[in-house]
Amino acid sequence: MSSTQAEGVIRNIIREIARTCLSRGQTLSETLIAFMVKAVVLDPRNHFNVDRTLTKQDVQKLIELCVDRLMDQTSPTLNTIKMQVYFDMNYTSRREFLGMQQKVLQSRLLSLSREITDSRAKTREDLKNLYGKIVSYVIQRSNLGSATDINTVRETTAALQSVFPQAQLATFMSLLKQDKEQQLSELALIVSGIRLFNKDSRKGGEGIQNLPAALNETLPAAAADIESELARCERLAWQYTALLEKICECPVHPDLLKQALYNTRQHEAFLRLILADIIQSAKEVTQLQSDLKTRMTLLKDTVHTKTTVPTSHVFPNFTALASLWAGLEGEMLLLSMLTNVASGLRTFLSAESLLSRDQLELLLHGLQVRTDVDRCSVAAEERVVESEMSSCEWCFPESTAHFEDVLLQYKGFCGFTLVKNNGLLLPGNPKVGVLKHKEKYYTFSSRSAAYEFASKADEFIAAAVEMAKRQPELIQLLQLHQEFASVTPYSEMQSGEKLLVKTICKSDASMQTETHPLETNIVKSYEWNEWELRRKAIKLANLRNKVTHSVQTHSSHMRRHNSTQTFLPKDAASQTKRDGESNVPKPQVYLSGLRGGTNTMKLDLTRAVDE
Repeated sequence: MSSTQAEGVIRNIIREIARTCLSRGQTLSETLIAFMVKAVVLDPRNHFNVDRTLTKQDVQKLIELCVDRLMDQTSPTLNTIKMQVYFDMNYTSRREFLGMQQKVLQSRLLSLSREITDSRAKTREDLKNLYGKIVSYVIQRSNLGSATDINTVRETTAALQSVFPQAQLATFMSLLKQDKEQQLSELALIVSGIRLFNKDSRKGGEGIQNLPAALNETLPAAAADIESELARCERLAWQYTALLEKICECPVHPDLLKQALYNTRQHEAFLRLILADIIQSAKEVTQLQSDLKTRMTLLKDTVHTKTTVPTSHVFPNFTALASLWAGLEGEMLLLSMLTNVASGLRTFLSAESLLSRDQLELLLHGLQVRTDVDRCSVAAEERVVESEMSSCEWCFPESTAHFEDVLLQYKGFCGFTLVKNNGLLLPGNPKVGVLKHKEKYYTFSSRSAAYEFASKADEFIAAAVEMAKRQPELIQLLQLHQEFASVTPYSEMQSGEKLLVKTICKSDASMQTETHPLETNIVKSYEWNEWELRRKAIKLANLRNKVTHSVQTHSSHMRRHNSTQTFLPKDAASQTKRDGESNVPKPQVYLSGLRGGTNTMKLDLTRAVDE
């Protein structure tokens, strides 16, 4: 059978079970039915084999078993599973809830925001209607009053006109769609801050709820209610544990008493989560109120001491006021969700109705009811001696860094007692010693339990898994989803997913190859896509008709770097003439008779050239 066919069979099984339960007067969710199908298949007492295809007889048997379990309204197991499904479907962590609220607000305003950003108003009447839509958007975005209240609309319009007059609509419409959306968000924050400032100054604030006062009243009351309910739940769990530890005559079957203990412990775990969120919310509210008061005082000092104030000084303060107020609104919604979930959990409590108060007091007569704190107080001789179990790795609170962050298996309950006492839940004591086995940590109620579990850890772990197959509520209570590859948390489950899935085994593997078995011959110009080649061809063809032009204007003058290359002068010489000489006689002439002689005679004394 293919995966699609198997999913179709499972869907038909779920629908048939839902139809049968509806005919008997019970309306159940598909998530609950899907988990019950998984629980019935995993239970070894029902003899279902996940490795083979279900026959018609198997399908009919599966439907009958599921219907019988789902119709047993007195079963603590069914109520515990319903409680787990309800919690996972309705509870959301703080961060996810606040993020979800932002998405819900954006989706609610999406159509109105699109109408504003896509508007092409031209006439005066269209511009007036557009401005009215912006006012409505601001009111719904800030959640400060109702958009149908005339006083709220007038006050919001006046605040909006002070920062965004109607004359600026033309500029607003010329912006891009993304810029319009951003300006709308900014206007909503600024206008909200102005209205909050006016409310604090007693000059407006029509329809704005006093959130700080409401939170200061509801948070302590909600925390007190949860603490009171948690105390009753813990006391009932301690009493049921004391009864199960003692073998006595009890009007209730021990298995039913254990199922009631599971129901109480699960309720206790959920209440602790809700209480922790309420305490964290109270801290956040205190910080937000302090910041809000500081910002309001700063804004008053800025506005009241000056006749004219630049918008750059006050607008950030108005935006901060709106953001802080939105944080208080988120905390109010979170508190409402937590109180509703806590109230819804009470409908799935079956442990309180199992035994009356008089019966419980009679059975507990002479018994010592130990609290979880009493069980965690251990003497020095009860601690694990590492030398006695040197083959195991032990951790202790005083010698392990960040011990409080260690994730304990079975939600901190003793795994040895769970197996040996047929499902009894006893809180483990970390002071005895925490066993680290295969990167997981286990805690125990006593030293002897720690020694026995450590000696056969794998066997006890497998036995705990088998216990969870018989009691499916333990999968969620003890956080055993990793042990069941075919079981997912309720919040992640879908009604149409394949339920009969065989466990997938994983193992580490490695392989080695040569770095470069062949010489690389990569042609970077290669293209396998013919359309890419066509695009390049068209581009090259177009380049033949293109000419590069450049223009320089006064605006672009001296805005780009220019460079010119020149050749520097070099030293050079040239020969234009040469010097020459010859050796010839020097002419000498002697004249006689110049001193008074009668005859003057010229005598050539020059020597001959060839001498």
